[in-house]
Amino acid sequence: MIKVVKIGGNVIDNEAALARFVADFAAIEGPKVLVHGGGKLATRLAEKLEIETTMIDGRRVTDAQTLDVVTMVYAGLVNKRIVAGLQAVGCNAIGLSGADGGVICATRRAAKPIDFGFVGDIAVDGVDAHFILSLLECGVVPIFCSIMHDGNSTLLNCNADSVASAVAVALAQRSETELIFCFEKAGVMADIDNPDSVIPNISEQSYKTLLADGVVNKGMIPKIDGAFRALKSGVKLVTIKHSEDLTKDSGTKIEL
Repeated sequence: MIKVVKIGGNVIDNEAALARFVADFAAIEGPKVLVHGGGKLATRLAEKLEIETTMIDGRRVTDAQTLDVVTMVYAGLVNKRIVAGLQAVGCNAIGLSGADGGVICATRRAAKPIDFGFVGDIAVDGVDAHFILSLLECGVVPIFCSIMHDGNSTLLNCNADSVASAVAVALAQRSETELIFCFEKAGVMADIDNPDSVIPNISEQSYKTLLADGVVNKGMIPKIDGAFRALKSGVKLVTIKHSEDLTKDSGTKIEL
């Protein structure tokens, strides 16, 4: 089974947590793919460059200047740090944006109702699964940042959760695939302040209740939305868990 793992920004921002995750990811047997965002590094660099950061519903508005910043940070600094860390523990990885090999193509999001700027959405057929499988067959582990392209020389900032879901769905058409979202919590929490309140399973019906009650909100929404889309499109299993529990049977399982 191919494992597609997405790592969250707060783990990327923590050097020790990232090192632990890299070691655990390298230890996973079988074919695997990693997708990452950029954490707060892009925001900090933008501040140094006196470029204003605008967030709407947890998503970054990406104007031309911000696109330059996130490309440098996501596709450059963060991606290569992860690749270098994996190489150090014996995992032969290659860092990629969507433009490399033309592997993932996105379409710029419509300006209405909200203009997010150079932000893209990935079409169902936007992922070249054959390219990814070719790398896996050669024993090379793809490490994707969240910078994609539109096929016409424009780079686009995409939600890393959505990238991971799209990659998993594309690979699921060729092989059994598992999608794992890793971040700084043990799973989806009934009480964000109680580490023992992990919700072990979420169905479509219970998800509606969790949304209505405000238990699930902000950045967790695109994760779970993407999880359900992935399951409906052939992905066998989706789990949301703590980055330190990558190799454990834990977290929140999303199920139809």
